[in-house]
Amino acid sequence: MVPLKVHEANSARDALAKSLYSRLFDYIVMRINHSIPFQTSNYYIGVLDIAGFEYFAVNSYEQFCINYCNEKLQQFFNQRILKDEQELYKKEGLGVKNVKFVDNQDCIDLIESKSNGIFSLLDEESKLPKPSYQHFTSEVHNNNKNHFRLDLARKSKLKEHREIRDEDGFLIRHFAGAVCYQTHQFIEKNNDALHASLEALVQECKNRFIQQLFKSGNTNGNNKGKLNFISVGGKFKSQLAELMEKLRSTGTNFIRCIKPNVSMVSGLFEGGSILSQLQCAGMTSVLELMQQGFPSRAQFSELYNMYKQYLPPDLARLDPRLFCKALFKALGLDDNDFKFGMTKVFFRPGKFAEFDQLMKADPENLKVLISKVKKWLVCSQWRKAQWCALSVIKLANKIKYRKEALIVIQKTVRMHLAKKKHRPRIKALVNIKSLSGQVQQIASMAGGLKSDRDSVMRTVQKLDANINKVIRDIKRNPNLRKRDLDRLYEGLVAEIKNELAGVKSKIEKQKAAEEQLKLRKLQEEMEREKRRKEAEEAEQRRLEEERRQKAEMEARRKEEEERRRRQEENDRKHAEKLQSELDNANNRIAQQMEQERRDHELALRLAAETGGGVEEMQTLKRSSLVNAQREAAANKKYDLSKWKYAELRDTINTSCDIELLEACREEFHRRLKVYHAWKARNKKKDSPFDENIRAPTSILKEANKAPLMSGKRMTSSTGTQRYFRIPFVRQDSNNNTMASQPNFKGWWYAHFDGDWIGRQMELHPGREPVLLVAGKDDMQMCELSLEETGLTRKRGAEILGAEFEKEWNNNGGPPYSRPTTRK
Repeated sequence: MVPLKVHEANSARDALAKSLYSRLFDYIVMRINHSIPFQTSNYYIGVLDIAGFEYFAVNSYEQFCINYCNEKLQQFFNQRILKDEQELYKKEGLGVKNVKFVDNQDCIDLIESKSNGIFSLLDEESKLPKPSYQHFTSEVHNNNKNHFRLDLARKSKLKEHREIRDEDGFLIRHFAGAVCYQTHQFIEKNNDALHASLEALVQECKNRFIQQLFKSGNTNGNNKGKLNFISVGGKFKSQLAELMEKLRSTGTNFIRCIKPNVSMVSGLFEGGSILSQLQCAGMTSVLELMQQGFPSRAQFSELYNMYKQYLPPDLARLDPRLFCKALFKALGLDDNDFKFGMTKVFFRPGKFAEFDQLMKADPENLKVLISKVKKWLVCSQWRKAQWCALSVIKLANKIKYRKEALIVIQKTVRMHLAKKKHRPRIKALVNIKSLSGQVQQIASMAGGLKSDRDSVMRTVQKLDANINKVIRDIKRNPNLRKRDLDRLYEGLVAEIKNELAGVKSKIEKQKAAEEQLKLRKLQEEMEREKRRKEAEEAEQRRLEEERRQKAEMEARRKEEEERRRRQEENDRKHAEKLQSELDNANNRIAQQMEQERRDHELALRLAAETGGGVEEMQTLKRSSLVNAQREAAANKKYDLSKWKYAELRDTINTSCDIELLEACREEFHRRLKVYHAWKARNKKKDSPFDENIRAPTSILKEANKAPLMSGKRMTSSTGTQRYFRIPFVRQDSNNNTMASQPNFKGWWYAHFDGDWIGRQMELHPGREPVLLVAGKDDMQMCELSLEETGLTRKRGAEILGAEFEKEWNNNGGPPYSRPTTRK
């Protein structure tokens, strides 16, 4: 004995019980077969009752084998009922419409094929040293990829099956529906081999019946081992193949069982469930075939042999098919109830009962039927004779009709030949005479010509003569062919067309010249009117645009004036506050200084009395306001106080840093202010004309007003372009006439690029215009910022850019480029 583990002992126990049950079942079947009194027989009735299609929540190897058997039987059902029946209809030439049905051969191949079938893969897995159901499931999926009938278990419609892993089961789409199988016990249930130790144990059993069971089953005992064992699936497949072969060799009738309800109760009929079962079993296709087919049939020879002994000699010679046709016609059966094939007669559903009644009739009734057949044959022969006589009469009438029709044909042919001969000449004469109308049209058109009228009239007379000549030739010669007639006609048509085209061309040229003159005058008038309207519209749009821009400038001026007023009010309050703080600070400093002085005098007196030293008086610290101003100056981003003029100008012209550019411009104009202030203080007192006046007096006065106390300066955006114009009075530089001549009143124009002036222009009557550009003429230009000039607060001072550019260009000003775009 071989010692086993607990699970191995349990498996051995189950294997022994299964083997014992299987051999006992085979023994009972063998004894029943031996009790039958005959071994082979060709006449017997066998009943095959199998389990139906099984589909549970957990489906294992047993359900797989049962459903495989149902697939094979369903295929046999389709083959016998549908396919063979339709092939018979096609062979007999009945013309029945083909009924389609579902063929499940692909599902059977998936299960039983030798290379990739599930049974084959299961046997191969069982032969491995360490078989695994997970490896078997993976092999099933890998060897049957993209197979319609096979899929993963998680694609099932049931929620419980979706939780099964891919290597724990698979889903097969059977003819009755998809079933999910769990392969956990497939390998154990497929193994039918018994361990050698268990066989030895059974052989030592004292029960002779058990010994005989295992002895009779060990016919292949020499082929031991995994590679030679016969699996349960192999046995099942071979036995099922034998059963199918036996079914194909016998006549078969089918009884389809339908489950009326799922609850297994009586008196409950669920129509939806029953219809689904009928559709899955293929019964709908069978019913469709029965409805339009002929389920009942009989051989012609069988009917003929049944009535042959009652037939007279003249009827006995009839063909069986003709006799059956005469019999059915004699009985008066409806033609839609039966149909004759090549060898059989077929009946509609339910009509076979009438035929069966005829076959079971008594001899007297059969004699009556024979007499009816004979009567139908006589009537049929009489109808054929009548039809022949009628056909002969029709033929005679047709010959007479054709004789009369020949005369009509001869008349029509003669007329056709005469028409064919003379019709082209007549048609040509009609066409040529119609050309005279076109010639007269040319003559009427020539009357409107102012020149070449006589030459056109001579051509018209020549055309008339040609037409008359052709008409005379056609009438004299009856043998002219159609080709010659067409040539004469086409020659006249070409001459008339050429002349007509020439006349029309001359008339068109004459009219075109007249119309061209009229159109030219009209077009010139329209162009003048159009230019006038466009000029008026452009002028109106320009005036509207100027009014809009001026309104915007006035609104901006008011807004800036209001902002300036609020700023001044805030600055005034801030200045008063600073002044009060300064007065308080000065008072405190004065008190401290007085106290220090007193203390110092007292210390001097004490030092004189005692002979000691006195510390010098320390200067007081600066106030917090002064320190804040110094700190603000030190916190500037750029210290440009030590930059040279050339460095500032180069940075303004080339830098792309906006903050540095603005700082340089501010520093540059600050130095200009200092320079011009120094120059104004050191000018000659006896100079009659101030050459350093760079802006009108009103601007300079505005700039000399008290600065903002808060230290803040209102600035415009860097890219803002604004234009101004104010009156400017400059004294004459001629000393001889200065006292007698009045002041010259002119205009001062300024273009501010951001906060600083970019272009400056002075226009005085009788003097050359003064045009100045920033970066070139800075010493002669206004150095004040836009806020310092106060131009934004002067009503009517700001003008449009177009007005400034017009005056600048009229006086020969160069094109302006902004500092940020200069290279």
